[in-house]
Amino acid sequence: MQSATPSNWPGSLGQRISIVGGSGAGKTYLAKLLSQRLGLPHIEQDAIFHQPGWQPLPRDEFRERVTQVLAEPRWVVEGSYSATRPLILARAETVIWLDLPRTRVMYQIVTRTLGRLLTRKTLWNGNRERLRNVISLDPSRSIILWSWTRHGLYRERVLAEQQDPANAGIHYIRIRSRADLHTLLGKLPSFVTPGSAP
Repeated sequence: MQSATPSNWPGSLGQRISIVGGSGAGKTYLAKLLSQRLGLPHIEQDAIFHQPGWQPLPRDEFRERVTQVLAEPRWVVEGSYSATRPLILARAETVIWLDLPRTRVMYQIVTRTLGRLLTRKTLWNGNRERLRNVISLDPSRSIILWSWTRHGLYRERVLAEQQDPANAGIHYIRIRSRADLHTLLGKLPSFVTPGSAP
């Protein structure tokens, strides 16, 4: 199965939308926008997974909680967690794949992370970015290095996902640039030009 491009997509995203892509690709930005414009509940998997003190939710509990929210008839869910991906694919009608160039993603993840660090922005469950993690050379601690090292892997996963016959009923839309993103958004019935880019 091949991905549709925004230019040849007919216009309906359905009622259950999954947004995937690497860290810093703009998943949260797009999910919030679609939630507002289409009236869909927004499910942010990071908010479920990252517990206070950056402690990860145990895998089984994570899957259980995501299963509960996915049972609703309408939603837009963001995140590329392998633990919950099969659960999402079993329900999703459309997958929007943010496959932006690595240079663009790195610009976005660096500016986002530094902004959070400098402003001490509170994230999920009271967490904040930590300087020692940002400057760490361990990709499992530094979101910037994580994004850099996982960029190609996310692409391989989504390409393989599309070829799985079990996902034949899912519509895939591949976003490869900011222009693609705005073309897609321009086709939404309630589209309003966003004030900021992802």
